[in-house]
Amino acid sequence: MTKTYSEILAHFQDLSESVSLIRGVFDIEKLKLRLEELDSQAADDDLWQDNQKAQEILKERSKIKNDVESFLKLESDYNDAISLMKSAVDENDEEFFSEVESELIRIEKLIKYKETESLFTGEADNNDCFLEIHAGAGGTESNDWAEMLMRMYVRWAEIYHNFQVEIVEKLEGDAVGIKSATVKIIGEKAYGWAKSESGIHRLVRISPFDANGKRHTSFASVGVTPVIEDSINITVDEKDLKIDTYRASGAGGQHVNKTESAVRITHIPTGVVVQCQNGRSQHKNKDEALKMLKGRLYQIELEKKEQKMAEEYGKKCNIGWGNQIRSYVVHPYQMVKDLRTGHEVGNINSVFDGNIDSFIISVLTSD
Repeated sequence: MTKTYSEILAHFQDLSESVSLIRGVFDIEKLKLRLEELDSQAADDDLWQDNQKAQEILKERSKIKNDVESFLKLESDYNDAISLMKSAVDENDEEFFSEVESELIRIEKLIKYKETESLFTGEADNNDCFLEIHAGAGGTESNDWAEMLMRMYVRWAEIYHNFQVEIVEKLEGDAVGIKSATVKIIGEKAYGWAKSESGIHRLVRISPFDANGKRHTSFASVGVTPVIEDSINITVDEKDLKIDTYRASGAGGQHVNKTESAVRITHIPTGVVVQCQNGRSQHKNKDEALKMLKGRLYQIELEKKEQKMAEEYGKKCNIGWGNQIRSYVVHPYQMVKDLRTGHEVGNINSVFDGNIDSFIISVLTSD
């Protein structure tokens, strides 16, 4: 049965509780006071005598300013739209009501995003992140699937969140696709949004590489680690590192292929291996690889804490890269299902084009 104007209005009015919750969780009034303090410090003529401190102040100021302004605009837009919808209901103006409803649907999505971001309480959740993809066993099939996942995540980052993406490392498959790849996702709260994607992703389809048209199952692993900033203390001792250099693989300019600019770092105590070949200089690739290593070590420590907490509270805890988290079925039916929450989407092409926020939100908001 079609909902009445009043029922639709009531639905959107209920969002006021979410807006109030967001205001409280982010403590907007406290952020405003902190912003005033930072504005005062930024106006100090002596600020740049300590360059590092100045950078920290300006970075914090920019983040808080963005958080406050984006919330206040969302709150204002919501209140204005509710007032307009009430007027449309009173005047029984169907066309105007439809226009305002479209605007409130847009605002509702933003409120949902803000609600999700209010859950980003980890010390690294606001940071950029590295996303690694590794093809499973199966050669051509898995390599192609790994490249499909890489495309999905790049489109998700760029189109749905306006993040920047840099290819850090990519190892091409022997025939098609990729064996592995690492991308750096740059943007506010990138790690918070991407962290729940770590795990095994399974694809079921009729293989385009099988002349007999048989159904194939392919696997690929995804791992997400934060870019560790100076505010998070992760110490890496040089004596614990084995650093190798090699020529960058794949297509590239003369400089890329004829010098040993690519860097591979092995952390001897843990066995963690990271590598970077995107930059043209060995120095730049080493710096990026060290950032990746710190992110991996941070993730290991985080997982140890989560494991200990789970054991203390008697919970089952499956942590790591071995978890199958999502199935993408193209044949005999079309369905993407998150195995952690049961959330399903039938429009598989939309998912492959990067529309995966509903899966991420379902995981982050689940108990």
